[in-house]
Amino acid sequence: MKKSKLSLLLVLSLVLSMFLAACSGGDKKETTKNEGKNTAGTEEKLADEQVLNVLESAEIPTMDSVMAEDVLGFTMLNATNEGLYRLDADQKVIPGVADGMPTYNDDKTVLTIKLRQDAKWSNGDPVTAHDFVYSWQRAINPDTASPYGPYFMMGKIKNATEISEGKAKLEDLGIKALDDYTLEITLVRALPYIESYITFQLFYPQNQKFVEAQGADYAKDAAHLLYNGPFKMTKWDGPTATEWVLEKNETYTNAKDVTLTKINFNVSKDPQASANAFTAGETDITPKLAQAAILSQYEGSDELLRYQEPSIWWLKMNEKNPALKNKNIRKAIALSVDKKALVDDVLANGSIVADFLVPKGFAFDENGKDFRDTAGQWSKANKEEAKKYWDKGLAELGVKEVKFTYVGQDTETAKTTDAFIKDQLEKNLPGLKLTIESVPFKIRIARENKFEYDLLMGGWGPDYADPMTYMDLWITGGEQQHMDYSNPEFDKLIKAASEELQGQERWKALQDAEKILLEDDAAIAPLYQRSVNLLINPKVKGFAHHAFGADYSYQWIKITK
Repeated sequence: MKKSKLSLLLVLSLVLSMFLAACSGGDKKETTKNEGKNTAGTEEKLADEQVLNVLESAEIPTMDSVMAEDVLGFTMLNATNEGLYRLDADQKVIPGVADGMPTYNDDKTVLTIKLRQDAKWSNGDPVTAHDFVYSWQRAINPDTASPYGPYFMMGKIKNATEISEGKAKLEDLGIKALDDYTLEITLVRALPYIESYITFQLFYPQNQKFVEAQGADYAKDAAHLLYNGPFKMTKWDGPTATEWVLEKNETYTNAKDVTLTKINFNVSKDPQASANAFTAGETDITPKLAQAAILSQYEGSDELLRYQEPSIWWLKMNEKNPALKNKNIRKAIALSVDKKALVDDVLANGSIVADFLVPKGFAFDENGKDFRDTAGQWSKANKEEAKKYWDKGLAELGVKEVKFTYVGQDTETAKTTDAFIKDQLEKNLPGLKLTIESVPFKIRIARENKFEYDLLMGGWGPDYADPMTYMDLWITGGEQQHMDYSNPEFDKLIKAASEELQGQERWKALQDAEKILLEDDAAIAPLYQRSVNLLINPKVKGFAHHAFGADYSYQWIKITK
């Protein structure tokens, strides 16, 4: 869900964290400090019209915070709504609806959070503690079938697991409204990353009266939504819409600090068309660009924003397919792709080879050491070894050839990448035939969730500042796994790291689990850690990008003359 930056990692300073999490941000910090000023330090004049034009490469699958599971949805929710806390331009956790930071009991398993009493919904209703209780209960309710609710809360929020398994009632969930403006959150155990964790969009409030009045129409389009954030959505016709509009939300508590009056979004899946629109002055911000021919035209320009993001892209292998249940077949696939050629010649955008799951420059221990410095490298490309595993796997299956359906996205960048991977796999693994199906992002998510693929190009950007955001994806029956993988030893390590271990022992357990997943089982085939490249009008000041959750924040943007 993210990309490259080539230099400058911004350290995430999070209260209660046992480590420092570094993320992309060098350009962002400078932009934010200098917003409204030129390099000489004098005030820059703002443009008369504070309207921003943005291109995105996909449609929004949903604007229901309980049902969202993609980075574009999270980014739009971040623009139109506000939770207890949010990330600022420097990746620090700051209050949103909360009136200050949490207070804790002695073992840090109970948080008490006071809310601002001036926060309002766009219909004028107050935002209260009950709105958070309702949305959290709705997310964990099995009847809702939230893709993130159980995955995100189980093992962390008290009684979330029991509710998901039908062993407890919704009202037993570890979140209570002590009064209209006081929340009490109870955890299963102390979480060192709790404050970054509850910035996530799943934990946004929802107005129960409004949601229930809309019924099945809730969040189907802009007319069936409420907002309590910097902007409100005034045009969006639902998940197939290729354009939408945000306008300043005058009822937002910090509306006086929002300068933009309007943001126009349009979908462009062709990188060259996006770059052409930027050159013609038709857009201020492009989607993330990955084509070398385009990026080379802007190398060194102040219009090119490049940063390394902590997102990993991989091939998922659906073990419901008997051939992919075979470990040797999976190992062959994992070792077959020339990842260096992929990042250098195909992507050519600053992305780096990923022989790992937890990215570089993201998670740091209490001594400031990167998780990757003491972890291994797994699934390194090796064509000769891949062929040996392949021949052994075919012999075990008793076949001479295998046909797989490979699901990718319908953007030009995705199609180019997928064609390269198809060529690599078919060339290095004789008897393998791949059929690529390039589908819109929403369809790709649906196919993944329903196990309707053999191989699938997927990726993950972190949801909070801890390695666990990558590791617990793969537990047996995990809500976000969708590939029928299971290893009891892996599950045991993740459980221990989640519930018992601390410090270096926890770190070691997570690193051992990573080895099992990638080296021993070859459950997935990591490919690259993405580098972000996008074009942005130099007149746009205050653009903020984030390391986890939403990609961007727009509320600090000002457009200068």
